[in-house]
Amino acid sequence: MSEWTIGAVLDVIAEVIPDRAVTVCGDRRRTFRETSDRTRRLANYLAANGFGAHEERANLENWECGQDRVALLMHNDLYADMVIGCLKARTVPVNVNYNYAPREVRELLDYVRPRAVIYHKSLGAKFADVLPPDSADLLLSVDDGSTAPELPGAVSLDDALSQGGTDQNVTASPDDLLMICTGGTTGRPKGVLWRQSDMYVSSMVGADHDSAQEIRDKVSRVAGSPWFAVSPLMHAAGMWTAFSAIMAGLTVVLYDTSKRLDPRSVWETAEREGVAMMTMVGDAYAAPLVAELQRGSYDLSSLAMIGTGGAATNPKYQAALLELLPQLTLINGFGSSETGNMGFGHSRSDSRTDTFTLREGGLVLAEDYRRFLIPGENEVGWVAREGRIPLGYLNDPDATRKTFPVIDGKRVVISGDRASLEDDGTLRLYGRDSLVVNTGGEKVFVEEVEEILRAHPAIADALAVGRPSERWGEEIVALVQLREGAVVDRELLHTHCTSHLARFKAPKVYVFVEQVHRLGNGKADYRWAKRHATEKAPMST
Repeated sequence: MSEWTIGAVLDVIAEVIPDRAVTVCGDRRRTFRETSDRTRRLANYLAANGFGAHEERANLENWECGQDRVALLMHNDLYADMVIGCLKARTVPVNVNYNYAPREVRELLDYVRPRAVIYHKSLGAKFADVLPPDSADLLLSVDDGSTAPELPGAVSLDDALSQGGTDQNVTASPDDLLMICTGGTTGRPKGVLWRQSDMYVSSMVGADHDSAQEIRDKVSRVAGSPWFAVSPLMHAAGMWTAFSAIMAGLTVVLYDTSKRLDPRSVWETAEREGVAMMTMVGDAYAAPLVAELQRGSYDLSSLAMIGTGGAATNPKYQAALLELLPQLTLINGFGSSETGNMGFGHSRSDSRTDTFTLREGGLVLAEDYRRFLIPGENEVGWVAREGRIPLGYLNDPDATRKTFPVIDGKRVVISGDRASLEDDGTLRLYGRDSLVVNTGGEKVFVEEVEEILRAHPAIADALAVGRPSERWGEEIVALVQLREGAVVDRELLHTHCTSHLARFKAPKVYVFVEQVHRLGNGKADYRWAKRHATEKAPMST
C-alpha cells in the first residue's frame, strides 16, 4: 500500500491530460499542465525563502505542528492552486473566512500564527488593519482586478512564481498537514490537523494507489462532464467538492465568490459549461436558485446531480428542484471539519430518503461512550468515525484527547452530532448537541454573539438561539434584557453587532424581554430561550 500526496497525484494527472481544463472561474480557464507548473513554482519560491517542515511528524504529538503555516484569505479563483502549492512546499495551508470582521480575522491569525498570508488584493484592502500578523514574514498578493492600493511590503503572486522556477522539486510527505479552521463550542477557533493523505482518501475520493500507473489508468478512463462548486472553497465542504473533481481528472467550475450570489449567473454557467454535478450550501443557495429556475428557461439536460452540504436544505426546495429537473439526483452530504465526508443521502423524483449511507469508518457511539451501536438499536448516540481521521486540534491537547479518544481499541473522532442507526445500517441524524446555529451555510456559536451583546452598555443580559428560517435554514434570535432606564432600538443593536462580528453572525431578530431566564446554577436556560424565540418572536424580513 502506498500513500500519496495531493501534489503528486495532480502531477501524474497532468502528465495524462495536460491540456484539459482543471478550473474554470468566470472567464479564466487553467489547464492541468498550467496548474502543475504554477504549484511547483510556488513551492520552490516558498522553499527558497526558508518555508517548509522543521520537525517531522514522527517526533510530534498529535496536536503539534512542525511546519510553517500559510493563511489563505482568498476567494475561489486560484484557491485550489494555492492549497496544492503550499502542500508541495511542505507548508500547511490554512483557510480563513473572508466573511469575518477584521477583529475576528486578527484573533484567528493570532491563534494560527501563519508565517505567510496569501490573499486576494481586494481582501487585503478589507483586512489591511490586521495584515500582516506579527508572525508573518511574507505577504503574497493575488491580483483580482481590484484597484485597491497594495499592502506595504507585499509580493505579487506573479513575481513569486517567476522567481520560483520549476528546476527543483521539494519532496513532500503524506504526513504533511492541511489545516481546516473551524469554531470551538465557545466560538473560538480550532485548527483541525489533517494528514494530507488521510484527507485525500476520506474526503477527496482518493485511494492508497499501488503505483502512478494506477492513477494514469483511472484518469484515462474518465471523460466526464465538469463539476460546478458554487459554494466557497474556504469552507471544507466546498474544497472537498472541488478536489474530488480535480483528483479524478475532471474539470471543476468555480463560482466567482468575489461577486454576490447571482442565481441567473449560476444557471447560465451550468448551461454553458454543461456541468453534470453542482454543489451548494443549504437554503441560502437553494431558495434563490429555485426561484430563478422557476422564472427563467435554461437547458440543464446535462445536470445529473446536485449536492448540498454544510447546512440542511429545506424539503420544499428539494422537492422543487426534483420537479423542475426530473432527471436530477439530489445528494445530501453529511460531515464536519473533524470527520470529513461521513455519508450521503440520495433523493430522486420517484424516491426520497431522510437517512445517510455511511462511508468507510462511520460509527455511532453509545451515549455513555462505552460501546458502538449496531444497526436497529433503539438508542440515540454520538456520530463517530475511525480510520482516516484528523490527528487533533492545533496546540490543544485537552480538546484533542476529548474529541479524538481511543474507545474499545479504536481511535475515533466524535463529531458532537446525535444520531442512531436504522435497521439497514443507515444513519438517522438528529442534530448538533452543542449550541451551534447553522445559518446560510455558516456556523455561528451563540456564546460569541452573546458576549458581544452583553458588552453593550444598555444591555443587562442576553441570550442568542437559532430557529428555523425559510431563507437561511436557521436564523439567530437575540433575547435582550435592558438595564433599568436604558433605551436602545434594534437598529443600534444590529450596528453594534456587525461592528464586532461578521454580518452572518449578527441576530436577524432582537426581542426585548423583562428578564432573561437562567437556571439555579446561573447557566442559561436555553430551553426557555428557544421556546420564546420560536413562539413569541416576530419573523425576520
